[in-house]
Amino acid sequence: MASARCPDARRSGFADTHWSVVLAARDGCDAEGRSALDTLCRLYWYPVYALVRGRGYSPQDAEDLTQGFFHRLIAKDGLRQVQPSKGRFRHFLLAALKNFLSNEWDKGRALKRGGNCTFWSLDALAAEKRYAEEPVDGNAPDVLYDRRWALRLLEHSLRQLREEYVVAGKGELFETLKECLTPGSAPASQTELARRLGKSVEAVAVAIHRLRRRYGECLRDQIAQTVADPKEVDLELRDLRAILGG
Repeated sequence: MASARCPDARRSGFADTHWSVVLAARDGCDAEGRSALDTLCRLYWYPVYALVRGRGYSPQDAEDLTQGFFHRLIAKDGLRQVQPSKGRFRHFLLAALKNFLSNEWDKGRALKRGGNCTFWSLDALAAEKRYAEEPVDGNAPDVLYDRRWALRLLEHSLRQLREEYVVAGKGELFETLKECLTPGSAPASQTELARRLGKSVEAVAVAIHRLRRRYGECLRDQIAQTVADPKEVDLELRDLRAILGG
């Protein structure tokens, strides 16, 4: 993200997050705001793709629509729709997507494959493979969109945490203990983990505690990028737990 800062990017008291910069970009800092918006869209592309597929579009059409939607949002006038009341990015994005589908695709003006609308690589094969492997779920597409949002946040938080441990020379420790972060999993006993790592059980217990604490911090960091007010971080965390069933 650029180092320059719009003067009013701090007016919410929650500066230096992607979404607050996007909000500020309405008022003039287009380059920085669009860079932040691009980062957020990379987090949300799969939930958007899967929602479009869930509405009955073919894989090729879903790819075209996903690319066209994000292109319109970033490269054209998407920021014009942004309002402070739409403080949670996932809510804003869902409303914008529904509007795009009704106004663009249903009118026959979808951007076509092979055009000039691809502004970053959408791994369509991986997306479709992932979509095909998801269990059949009778919930509405909007409900599934929220669930995929929650899972993407967990994935990004886990990736951030892994990178931190690797940089610190603790990659093996992370790979051994990461199963302790998955809700509902049955990780090996601390005795077994201690044996694998060649550490004491006490040392492993401390390492697990630190890993879980940092994972929670990474998750909060990820959520903070998608809201415009710090008060909404805890609300999003509450929603995330409810969406994932715990």
